[in-house]
Amino acid sequence: MKPNPLYFRTEFLQSATTLREAPPDEGREVAFAGRSNAGKSSVINTITQRKNLARTSKTPGRTQLLNFFQVTDSCRLVDLPGYGYAKVPKAMQAAWGKAMENYLADRQALQGVFLIMDIRHPLTDFDWQLIDWCSQTNLELHLVLTKADKLSRGAAGNTLLQVQRRVQSEGITASAQLFSSLSRSGLETAHSVLDHWLHANL
Repeated sequence: MKPNPLYFRTEFLQSATTLREAPPDEGREVAFAGRSNAGKSSVINTITQRKNLARTSKTPGRTQLLNFFQVTDSCRLVDLPGYGYAKVPKAMQAAWGKAMENYLADRQALQGVFLIMDIRHPLTDFDWQLIDWCSQTNLELHLVLTKADKLSRGAAGNTLLQVQRRVQSEGITASAQLFSSLSRSGLETAHSVLDHWLHANL
C-alpha cells in the first residue's frame, strides 16, 4: 500500500461559520473531528504533506470554523471545530457545536468522519457523543488514534485493540488505525480510507 500523491496537492478552499457559508453541497467530503488537543490539524497536515495547511496551535480550541480544503474539483476535506476545551467560553462552544451538528446532519456531500483521538486518552465522553451521532445517522466512521509514537509498539497495538472491542461491544461499526504525525506511520492506511470514501483513486 502506497500513499496517494493526489492528497499532496490539497489546497485551502475557504472557512465558514455556518453551513450557509459553506461551499456548494456537491461532490464528496470527509470531515475530521476530535477533541481540541487530539492532534487533528497535525493529522490533516500529515495526510496532505502540507506543513501549515491546517493551522496547528499550542492552544487547544483554535479551530473555530468549518475549514474546507480542496483535494480535487469534486473532493474536499473538512476540518471541524475542536470540542471539549474548557477555557473556551461556553457561548462560543455552543456556537461551534451548532455549526458542527448542522454540518453532520444536513451535508449531503459528507461521506464519512475521521474521529481523531489521542491514543493516551481515547473514547472520552465527547468522542462517544460523536460516535453515537455517526451511528444513529448511518455515517461512515474511521477512528484515528494519534500520537502512537508516545507509546511502545506493543502498548499502542493493545490500545487499538481495546478501542475496537469497546466500540464493537456497543454494536457500532467503525474502522480504526494507529497514526503518528511525527513518524508519518499510518499515512497509507488513512489515504486508503479516503480513497474509498472520496473515490479519489478514480
